[in-house]
Amino acid sequence: MKAGIVGLPNVGKSTLFNCLTNGKAQSANFPFCTIDPNFGAVTIPDDRLNKLVELVKPEKTIPNSVEIVDIAGLVKGASKGEGLGNQFLSNIRETNAIIHVLRCYENDNITHVEGSVDPYRDKEIIDFELQIKDLETIKKRTDRIERQAKSGDKSFLKEFNVLDSVVESLNKGISVRLQSISLEDHKNYIQPLSLLTSKPVLYVCNINENEISNQSSELTKLIKFLEKEDSRVVVLAAKIEEEINELENFEDRKMFLDDLGLTDSGSTILIRETHKLLNLSTFYTAGQKEVKAWTFLNGSKAPAVAGIIHSDFEKGFIRAEVIKYEDFVDYGSESKIREAGKLKVEGKEYVVEDGDIIHFRFNV
Repeated sequence: MKAGIVGLPNVGKSTLFNCLTNGKAQSANFPFCTIDPNFGAVTIPDDRLNKLVELVKPEKTIPNSVEIVDIAGLVKGASKGEGLGNQFLSNIRETNAIIHVLRCYENDNITHVEGSVDPYRDKEIIDFELQIKDLETIKKRTDRIERQAKSGDKSFLKEFNVLDSVVESLNKGISVRLQSISLEDHKNYIQPLSLLTSKPVLYVCNINENEISNQSSELTKLIKFLEKEDSRVVVLAAKIEEEINELENFEDRKMFLDDLGLTDSGSTILIRETHKLLNLSTFYTAGQKEVKAWTFLNGSKAPAVAGIIHSDFEKGFIRAEVIKYEDFVDYGSESKIREAGKLKVEGKEYVVEDGDIIHFRFNV
């Protein structure tokens, strides 16, 4: 599962990517500084993992991570190939979610590809280009099935009608993720097409440093506008994140954040929100040798989650021994949890919950 960072050129995408991943993506004051996508695994800050380590005192600790992709800046006309647009749109198609960076600050030293700073216009440009590409993708599919649909084949007729409705909304500027499509139709007809505007979006408002502690009314208005899409919004100053990232000492970082009146850096908040955006949660395995955080897709049943550790765990699944994180903290050890009868034995139909500490029993 991976999230792609998108936006117009020179909005702070590569700077943000470097802050998140400690990477070395090139960042410069000219469009298309990034051409090939940059990939990086980002460790997810996890207070629960830290607490488990404190209680268990394992030999080894392995945190969770999420993959981030820095995709080159899109421009007006990208869907028609402008600015190597087709290549960049293809990179977006390979991601599971989108982190859309909007530039919300003025800086005469950093040129804007459109000549002025306007996050509303910038958002509209990206939305339009993705929608146009989706229309092309759908047209290719409907051209293939039109004859079968007109012949009366019920399955193809249903698909054709669903896609025709999606096209109608796209032509009105409504992205697929904002359309009313049943779960069944989405699974059968939308998901296989990997439509760009069907992907969940997290907006990042890249602001000036002086707005960190005193947000303007214009920024508040923008946030409310973006939240109308039922999207998450993170506000940060990439320049500040860059400075925090350069501090190696935890105490120095904390002091820096305290001076700004912040409890967490914008990058930390963004990483956590990205994990949620991908519809992911965390379960843990805990023992003297190792405490490890694992990612799983929300709604997954115990055998599928066991398979994340090893395919044999899923094939030979017998049961899952589950401890709730809160119980582990309250009782302090697995032995005391067992004595208190708080360890639950779950079968194949158990839907794993965020924060579960699990020991899987299997036989192959």
